[in-house]
Amino acid sequence: SNEPSNWRATATLQEALREAGVPALAGVDTRALTLLLRSRGTQKGYLSVEGTVGPEEAVRRARAWEGLDNQDYASRVSVSEAYPWDPDGSRTRTFGHPADLPAADLRVVAYDFGIKWNILRILRLCGMEVEVVPAATPAAEVLARRPDGVFFSNGPADPAAVTYAVRAARDLIGRVPLMGICLGHQLFGLALGGRTYRLKFGHHGCNHPVRDLATGAVEITSQNHNFAVDPESLDRATVDVTHVNLNDGTVEGLAHRREPMFCVQYHPEAAPGPHDPRHHFARFRALMGR
Repeated sequence: SNEPSNWRATATLQEALREAGVPALAGVDTRALTLLLRSRGTQKGYLSVEGTVGPEEAVRRARAWEGLDNQDYASRVSVSEAYPWDPDGSRTRTFGHPADLPAADLRVVAYDFGIKWNILRILRLCGMEVEVVPAATPAAEVLARRPDGVFFSNGPADPAAVTYAVRAARDLIGRVPLMGICLGHQLFGLALGGRTYRLKFGHHGCNHPVRDLATGAVEITSQNHNFAVDPESLDRATVDVTHVNLNDGTVEGLAHRREPMFCVQYHPEAAPGPHDPRHHFARFRALMGR
């Protein structure tokens, strides 16, 4: 049925998508597509909503696409200028968050490689005043702001291509407390001398089990990435693998053995969830001594 079933809805899904200019796809044999991806890995695709591109031309355009490997998409989605997150608190209070926000007693600089608003909301809800900076901001400019901590965000495509961010991470490690999520996790892995590699079909969805190797606890996590850190490439005298994916054993978390730095491959801020890993934001506060 095209009729909405939620009492709060003001339009059908089709109407809402059309108004927002968002294309949608229906009538696909999703089971067949899943089997194809599981056997052959990630595929290139071409979608057209105009009805003017035939199958042969669509396949040609898909094959001609540059893909994700060796591509820096983070610079394409990042902001062009630094800005303070939500000075009046209005964005943080959306979606039922408390009207009285906690005092912001910590100052954090967040690198935007494709950062999600809910990350910024939760940082503010944890008492952090956040300034968002462009992806290519040098470490020296960040340190000049004298932050209590620096956050490396999620983002798209190949971490090995985001060389300027790897340099910034390398320069920041040991200078200021650091937290990273997803692409940020991969950038820290590279900054610590590790390597990243392409997964066959990536990790996507909200039900990935991850084990904390220190406690044995298992978190159900939300994930969306196509690359991973190679554990064999890491210097274990410098960095600990803290979390692993129970589906395939891939690295899901790292921590520096001497400096205040940790990162996770999954998304602890995921909305609508799961919320098992949200404690990592409190861990960031503790890393900053609060």
